[in-house]
Amino acid sequence: MVEFTRHDESTAPEAAKPLLAASQKQNGRIPGLHAVMADAPGLLEGYQNLHRLFMDSSFDKDELTVVWQTINVEHRCHYCVPAHTGIAKRMGVDDAITDALRDGTPLPTEHLEALRTFTLAMVRDRGEVSDETVQAFLDAGYTQRQVLEVVLGLAQKVMSNYTNHLAKTPIDAMNQKYIWQGVDSAV
Repeated sequence: MVEFTRHDESTAPEAAKPLLAASQKQNGRIPGLHAVMADAPGLLEGYQNLHRLFMDSSFDKDELTVVWQTINVEHRCHYCVPAHTGIAKRMGVDDAITDALRDGTPLPTEHLEALRTFTLAMVRDRGEVSDETVQAFLDAGYTQRQVLEVVLGLAQKVMSNYTNHLAKTPIDAMNQKYIWQGVDSAV
């Protein structure tokens, strides 16, 4: 197995040091994902920027969680599902939403279920979704802007999920209690 280096501010490439300092300041620690990404400073910077932009999107905390966790579960990311479970808890997302996403069971509202359905279609069809799929999303009360913001969230999650698959990033201690074993089939 290839061991990917996990950096801190003393071992990171020079361009990654301020990025890790920002992670430390924002999170009170350097998440394992950021420690791995630091080896490629452009990847870490891109990820941090996409995260900030997605957080500033028109989605509320529940919707952000639906997009993130739908992608994490579909990609079977051993690191991101627990991490976003912890993030959802800190954001005050109802456990019923998080549990449904983790377990592949129906979400508590049709509106959120429409978001999961559209996000899954985007992942599975690699963005080549039908006009009917887009229209169903719009008919559920979402906007064209949100169609495109799902692309933004997907770009962020591809960076993290793929990095974690390659590096087999250990789950951060604070998220160990949210370890996820996966589901046999996503919704």
